[in-house]
Amino acid sequence: MSEKNKIKDYSLYLVFSQDCALGKSALEITKEAILGGIDILQMREKNKSKDQLLNLGRELRALCKKNNVTFIVNDDPYLVKEIDADGLHLGQEDILKYPLENTRNIIGKNKIIGISTHSIEQFKIANTREDFDYLSYGPIFPTLTKDYFIGTKDIKEVLEITKKPVVFIGGINLSNLDEILDKGAKIVALIRGIMQAKDIVSTTKIFKEKINQKRTPK
Repeated sequence: MSEKNKIKDYSLYLVFSQDCALGKSALEITKEAILGGIDILQMREKNKSKDQLLNLGRELRALCKKNNVTFIVNDDPYLVKEIDADGLHLGQEDILKYPLENTRNIIGKNKIIGISTHSIEQFKIANTREDFDYLSYGPIFPTLTKDYFIGTKDIKEVLEITKKPVVFIGGINLSNLDEILDKGAKIVALIRGIMQAKDIVSTTKIFKEKINQKRTPK
């Protein structure tokens, strides 16, 4: 990849975790979510072996590449390099294990690096680091993934000060999506909101349409 595949505004970002899949396979969910209009897929698997991650990662990478979907791997820069993913997402603990300069050397200068932030203070620190390509902020609403949430009160400040694309995540669903879009959010990440939908294709389309409606102010 000669030019970095950047995270773009008005993107819908699916974080895939098999633990949330309700019996469907990774490929089945991903295919349905792609039909619905996701722009970015992150593989977030905490309980798989290295071989399992490699096999799943290669399958998801091929599917995403075929459909022009940006493919992000969670936590592991070596896995990004091995399966030629588009980028890497790091948690706050991960940057202690994989310092940013080392991580960039591992994955290459053309890959995307994103970072999770869970408070306005963490966001401000990450915002000063030039090598991050996007910043994730959340969990905004209560979610089963975390035992806390940070609410919507700082969304406008985050968007005013940011130098990077901002991905909002955490408990987002069709009943609260408008609340964050009205505050200026342009990139939204979901896990259960898509993965556990009865009709993944249709639900994903609704999320994507609502995000796209913000492109042209009414």
